[in-house]
Amino acid sequence: MNTIIIFLVYYSLEVISLYRIGKEELEEIWKVFESKQLSRYGNPQEGHLQEVVTFEREWAEKIGTKYALLMAGGGTSALASGLIGLGIGPGDEVIVPGYTFIATASAVLNAGAIPVIAEVDESLTLDPEDFERKITPNTKAVIPVHMQGLPANMDRIIEIAKKYNIKVIEDACQAVGGSYKGKRLGSLGDVGVFSFNYYKIISCGEGGCIVTDDRLVYERVLVYHDSGFVFLSPSPKEVTIPIFIGLQLRANEIMGAILRIQLRRLDSILADLRRIKKIFIDELKTTGVKLAPVNDPEGDCGVVVGLQFESEKEAREFAQKEGVKGWLPIDTGKHVYSNWEPILEHRVGHHPRMNPFEFPENKNLRINYSKDMCPKTLDILSRTVFISLNPDWEDKEIETRIKACKKALS
Repeated sequence: MNTIIIFLVYYSLEVISLYRIGKEELEEIWKVFESKQLSRYGNPQEGHLQEVVTFEREWAEKIGTKYALLMAGGGTSALASGLIGLGIGPGDEVIVPGYTFIATASAVLNAGAIPVIAEVDESLTLDPEDFERKITPNTKAVIPVHMQGLPANMDRIIEIAKKYNIKVIEDACQAVGGSYKGKRLGSLGDVGVFSFNYYKIISCGEGGCIVTDDRLVYERVLVYHDSGFVFLSPSPKEVTIPIFIGLQLRANEIMGAILRIQLRRLDSILADLRRIKKIFIDELKTTGVKLAPVNDPEGDCGVVVGLQFESEKEAREFAQKEGVKGWLPIDTGKHVYSNWEPILEHRVGHHPRMNPFEFPENKNLRINYSKDMCPKTLDILSRTVFISLNPDWEDKEIETRIKACKKALS
């Protein structure tokens, strides 16, 4: 297989990917160059290859939804677009977990709403019980995040959301292709959001995507992400809502070309990650160490193995032992709510009148935060150790890593 393997260290803490990319992507890109039509819009009868449109159709089919929309700007833009598609705005609160990249919360502010930070449980995903405790009449949406490829407890989250008539937007940016009880992540909520930036399971360098079964949501996102499409698209009449002013987050044909090949790689990458994680789990559970619980082991992407200790001291000692190469999620900067300084300090937007914390509609919402507001989350993150996995490790590498972990645990 003509494949280039890329293996990166991010902030010296977590191994991330794109995992596999190679000649096939280059060949597909070259077809786009030869067509001389790089915009996503164009007439197939005039040689336009429809790479983006085809990817969107293939991605919707893969995830199991009616609609998919690829866009520039990554998961951040997709999250904001998804919230706007759901009609979230000033006067609304959106519950987000305290362990996620800052973009999950900042996207809420981009929509003019206020993020309310909730605890995670030992699965490192949103704690459903704290989600329910934090609901008020102003709560209009919740964003469960499938961190590190680990599925959130979607049964319980959706049950609570339905009880209180709350919209669910799944942040699957770190769990591209994962699943929960047989359904792909992103297809269980009202909207699913993905990232295809350089640090994700499959990638085109940058880019985001939303999926939904709701036609109205899809049309709102379509207009918001590219309100000029009406002048460019061959079929603007497909939109029934009035055109409003949004942004320009339009994807291009090179992105679509890369992702169509990356999509073909996805299931084999996940299969290899899951196979390697199962070997780690089977070997490490014999040591008696506590493994971080997973809400759906079959649907877990297999990006990391999580081990949990009684204290941060024990976790750090294990992570630093020779050959373990572990890392603590508490150390991952803007992935921990206590490090979201621009949000904690209400520094949003280029002008005070554009700051959602200053909107009169948000005056009586929960806009005050503190670094210790989610103590359970900080405790769990400080005594959990992740070991990042790579789908291209050979048997010798796997054996060496496991031996190092066993030695450290003993």
